[in-house]
Amino acid sequence: SMNSSSYALNASSSLKYRDSPSAAVAKNVIVLALGFTINYINGTLIHTFRKHQIFYLNPRYILFIHLVVNDMIQLTSSISLFVFTYIFYQINVAFCCFLITLAIFTTFNTPINLALMALECYIAICLPLQHAEYCTTKRTYVAIGWIWAMSAVSAMSDIVIILATEPVELFYSTIQCERDNLFRHPIIVKKKEVSYLIFLICVLLTFFYTYFRIFFAANKAKSAERESKKARNTILLHGFQLLLSMLTYIATVLTQTLVRWFPKQYLIVVFISYIIIYIVPRFVSPIVYGLRDKTFKQYLKKYLLFLKITHYLGIVSSCIKSE
Repeated sequence: SMNSSSYALNASSSLKYRDSPSAAVAKNVIVLALGFTINYINGTLIHTFRKHQIFYLNPRYILFIHLVVNDMIQLTSSISLFVFTYIFYQINVAFCCFLITLAIFTTFNTPINLALMALECYIAICLPLQHAEYCTTKRTYVAIGWIWAMSAVSAMSDIVIILATEPVELFYSTIQCERDNLFRHPIIVKKKEVSYLIFLICVLLTFFYTYFRIFFAANKAKSAERESKKARNTILLHGFQLLLSMLTYIATVLTQTLVRWFPKQYLIVVFISYIIIYIVPRFVSPIVYGLRDKTFKQYLKKYLLFLKITHYLGIVSSCIKSE
């Protein structure tokens, strides 16, 4: 995430010196187990998407699966940074730069992707006759291309500033891999603050606009009320996802505040805030579509282990009742 590199390593580097060996192992096992579980579920979602034409010809599911892929990249880069700082105190600057850039890309992508999903919901409910015209698979892939292009411009401009202001030897040296250690130039810091603010205001305005338009559309047409209610709930869930993804923007401030409140529990606070900011939000995407969306859940049952088990338990219980 935008600060994930900075924070994950800030957290874990301070932990590295103070954690007992058993606590350090326990924390890494927890982080890796959570990461593996989420990536397993997300991998299954991607597999389900690829196997069925009903999904990869539908713009809504294309945007959803892009969010899932984005989550997987973000989670993997964030956890890699967390684990590497326990194993090596300092890592190669070029490799550090690569991991941080991945984290920046994926954090930048998430809110824009959620805003596009909200717009798609709005068009489906408020402009149903134009939906097929506006929301084509081609346009959806073009929009995803634009998302990556915008995040590339933002991230690459930071790297250009580093190349222009730092000696080339820096990339061959080792560093405590924190975002603020690497991207420390005042121009980068100022650009980050201004661009985040503009960009988040635009995304939030999109959410408010789409939510209220759907809300008023439901009141006008009682026949469309059920669909509108479902769409409104989906946008609210996307809004919740957006708020969770925004935690990464205030990660450092949030952690410092919690540490100030609970100074004696420093290690626990830093670790728990890392889990809440970087891992918990990745659980939300599978729930919004993977478990809430009837069509997706129906196909997902074939592949996801715990859904297979609940499916068979349901069959067994219905058989017992019928007897």
